[in-house]
Amino acid sequence: MITVAVVEDDRGAREAICAVIDATDGFVLRGAYASAEEAITALPDAEPDAVLMDIQLPGLSGIECVRKLKDQLLDTDFIMLTAMDDEESVFRSLGAGATGYLHKHATPQEILDAIREVRGGGSVISPGIARLLVRSFQPKSEPGLSDRETEVLARLCNGENYRSIADALFISTNTVKAHIKSIYVKLHVHTRAEAVRLAMRDRLV
Repeated sequence: MITVAVVEDDRGAREAICAVIDATDGFVLRGAYASAEEAITALPDAEPDAVLMDIQLPGLSGIECVRKLKDQLLDTDFIMLTAMDDEESVFRSLGAGATGYLHKHATPQEILDAIREVRGGGSVISPGIARLLVRSFQPKSEPGLSDRETEVLARLCNGENYRSIADALFISTNTVKAHIKSIYVKLHVHTRAEAVRLAMRDRLV
C-alpha cells in the first residue's frame, strides 16, 4: 500500500484528488492539508510515502514547504502539482527535493502513475516541463539586438507601455510594436514577461 498526503489550498481540487486516492486500490490517504503551515506540523508524524504538493499556497509556498520537510521525511517523495511551468519554479522545486513536477491538468491516472513511478525509484516531469528543461540547457546564441531594440527592451524592463516608449524615442507606437516583435523573435520568447525575465537574467540591458 502506498500512503499519500495532499497539500492543496483549493478545496475542490483537494477533495477531488483525495477522492481519487481513496477510491484506488493500493493507495491509502494519509492526510489532506490546505496550507504549508498545516503540512509542516502534521506530515512528520504522518510519514506518508508520497506527497502531492501545490506550489502556490497561501503563506509559505509549496517549494518552501518541501524544503522544510525533506530533511524530516527522507523516505517521502514529493510531487509538485502546479499550473506554473516557468523555468525558475521547476529548478527551485527540484532543488528543494521534489522528485516529480506535474501540471494541475494531469489526469487522475497520470497522477497515480506518477506516484507509482517515484515510489519505484524514478522521477516524473510533465512533457511540457521536460521540454522547458531541455531548452534551458541548450546553448543560447547571441541575440543580436540592435541598439534601438536594446533601448526598447530596457524601457520594457522599466515597466513602460508602448505609448511611453514611442514618446520617449520620438517614434510611432507601430514602430515600437515592430521593434518588440523583432525582439521576441531574436530572444525566442512570446510575451513581454518572458522578454523581461530573459533580459534581466542574461543582463541584456
